[in-house]
Amino acid sequence: MKNASARAKTEERKKLKARIPKIVRQESWRLKRIGENWRRPMGVSNKMRRRQRGWPKSVSVGYKTPNELRYLHPSGLREVIVHRASDLDKLDPKANAARIGHTVGEKKRVTILDRARELEIKVVNPGISRREEAIKEKEPIVEPPDSKEEPAQPEAMKQQSQPQEEKKQ
Repeated sequence: MKNASARAKTEERKKLKARIPKIVRQESWRLKRIGENWRRPMGVSNKMRRRQRGWPKSVSVGYKTPNELRYLHPSGLREVIVHRASDLDKLDPKANAARIGHTVGEKKRVTILDRARELEIKVVNPGISRREEAIKEKEPIVEPPDSKEEPAQPEAMKQQSQPQEEKKQ
């Protein structure tokens, strides 16, 4: 299990998840005001707490997934939060994927992405795909002025303006 590839880990995890029953809060299927978010049944004669037949399953330690398969990204890699480019040097590209911290700004994000590309580390939330795009966003687009041409007017406006000029002369 320790040397299993990322794809094998995701497949194994899917199989384990399929065996776990859907766990719902008691009476959530009956009452609209009660959501499905899990709450422990606590009544003295509670059927679900006593695990009676015909009632939904409760949370149990037996449903826990193995440590090797917990907290994996769907790609099968373990996520590591990165705040600076030097943090990438500690990662293994075959086992880890980088997630850039939410407080990291645009400049640092670009340097982290460049370094990750060099080390061939997958970044889960790149934000900006390439450095060129980041530079384009910063530079304002300035169009050169045209050579003394009048701005385009609708034809109806042109027709109205011509007779008025004739009347003045």
